[in-house]
Amino acid sequence: MVTEPQPEVRLDPIVLAALRDDLGTVSDEVVAVVVAEVPSYRGAFAGTMGRTIRDAVALALDGFLELGARGGASDAGTPLGPVVEGAYRLGRGEARAGRSMEALLAAYRTGARRAWRLLSDRAVTAGLRADQVAAFAELVFAYIDELSAASAAGHADELETSGRVRQRLLERLARQLVTGATPATLDATAKRAEWSPPETLTVVLLPPGQVRGAETALGSRALVAGEDLPDLDSDEVAVLLVPDVARPVLLRALDGRHAVVGPAVGWRRARSSYLRAVRARDLGLRPGSGPAVDTDRHLARLVLEADQEALADLRTRALGPLAELRPASAEKLTETLRAWLLCRGRRAEVAGLLHVHPQTVRYRVGQLRELYGERLDDPESVLELTLALGTDGG
Repeated sequence: MVTEPQPEVRLDPIVLAALRDDLGTVSDEVVAVVVAEVPSYRGAFAGTMGRTIRDAVALALDGFLELGARGGASDAGTPLGPVVEGAYRLGRGEARAGRSMEALLAAYRTGARRAWRLLSDRAVTAGLRADQVAAFAELVFAYIDELSAASAAGHADELETSGRVRQRLLERLARQLVTGATPATLDATAKRAEWSPPETLTVVLLPPGQVRGAETALGSRALVAGEDLPDLDSDEVAVLLVPDVARPVLLRALDGRHAVVGPAVGWRRARSSYLRAVRARDLGLRPGSGPAVDTDRHLARLVLEADQEALADLRTRALGPLAELRPASAEKLTETLRAWLLCRGRRAEVAGLLHVHPQTVRYRVGQLRELYGERLDDPESVLELTLALGTDGG
């Protein structure tokens, strides 16, 4: 660390001895004033962290007297090296404790003022000459600046390191959520990442280049899953897990972002939201430049097309009686059967829907009854016909 040269002032041995005698008292006074005047440190001097801070104050004051004994020169190779290193470690510890650098700098300023007042009074009483007082003050505050700089570097390094670690943990959590890890695993990772679980999560699939814009628009604590995720057929799809955002707000924020939106589910069930969004995408529900695909609006299609082979078998069986007819006749009876099911057999409504005369409907329904017999009155058969005719192939 490059520091400014310290002011040249060498304290008389008698002054030094007097200051050393008062070192314990000065240390306690500095701690007391920091606790009283810096809100972030009220209650911070209990337990292990309290001992660490007290030791740091004592070490700093002892280092200052060492500096004064040598006339102000310091570098990493002198006994002051451990003091500067201690200030660096203090900065890292304060970042881990969740206190801001502004709070730590305020503690330094407050402590330095009290230390200067006490040390200068004692030094003058012990014989510090009047022409040395100004240089002594410069030495105190230059020394504090050096320690503050070391602590600031430690604080910044800890935030950078812990930020990277936390980001990796959040990415791991996102991956665990979409791959269906156990609740115990999810809880443990969320705790390590210091992530407060929301009530719900909604999975959103969108192009990787649009993730940052979506996060900005949502202003949320969204998680982003990593690459090479299971069930996705493309690397050009990113997975965003959005917590506790009302669906209308979410859809507005995603408008024009080529997004597919799964359902909102309890956060530990995020995999179900992921799988539904993936299934919708696989079925061709992929947005253009307009509104996002809301899977909640496509539930019938998702249900009907979940098992394509089963659906094909169902269609073959349900529509088998029509298969032997001429194509033109089969088409007319198929559309009549669909309308008859939709209108629950009400002839006038069927006629209006098909734009034909009610007698035509009567005739066609008669033909259908000849083909299907009692199956048209059987609830299970009616359900199969409804499902078979509710698909694009019908």
